[in-house]
Amino acid sequence: MFKIFIVEDDPSIAGMLRDYLHRFDYDTFAAVDFDTIKQQFEEYEPHLVLLDINLPKFDGYYWCRQIRSLSTCPIIFISAREGKMDQVMALENGGDDYITKPFDYDIVIAKVMSQLRRAYGSYASGTGDRTVSVAGLSLDKERLFLSIDESKVELSLTEMKILDELMGRMERIVSRDRLLEKIWDDQKFVDDNTLNVYVTRVRKKLQMLGIEDALQTVRGQGYRLVPHWEGEA
Repeated sequence: MFKIFIVEDDPSIAGMLRDYLHRFDYDTFAAVDFDTIKQQFEEYEPHLVLLDINLPKFDGYYWCRQIRSLSTCPIIFISAREGKMDQVMALENGGDDYITKPFDYDIVIAKVMSQLRRAYGSYASGTGDRTVSVAGLSLDKERLFLSIDESKVELSLTEMKILDELMGRMERIVSRDRLLEKIWDDQKFVDDNTLNVYVTRVRKKLQMLGIEDALQTVRGQGYRLVPHWEGEA
């Protein structure tokens, strides 16, 4: 049975989410102490998190980063904030999807099912496929690290997903549409500029490892990763 951790400070919404999820045989736990979300996550060990942004003391972005230090499980933000920047920040801080309030509970269930399929079901990578290594460059998908030789940089979840796709198709062009499909389940609030921002950040992470000009833009087609670093000292 999949376990869903609900982090919502409105008791009525949290209760309705629990009731609806139970209809689909999900186990749920709703946070009651909003100062110890990380500890509650560790104790409950959920498969997916439903996370509000406006929370007491620390906001949902903060708790998303804390959870990402422990796990790559799907995190779906649920918030009354409708601004584009709020949704971009949700992705930037490690979220996988975003639902605005008021919401349709059937939409919530559909998105929960979709994220669980991606993470654990028919779309998920095998359990033995948590590290990708190409030409000495190693991507740790579980711990969100990229390393080469003795150098290592931390990644956001989205940066990891982009590198996973590019390293899995080394030297081949990966279209923008393919990246969007692999990275974000719901593309409605993801525009071209958002993807450009993340690709730029991936380039900077590669540069931090001393890798220059490896991530190439192919005009009108997409991106490709070329192992110029192979054989370098």
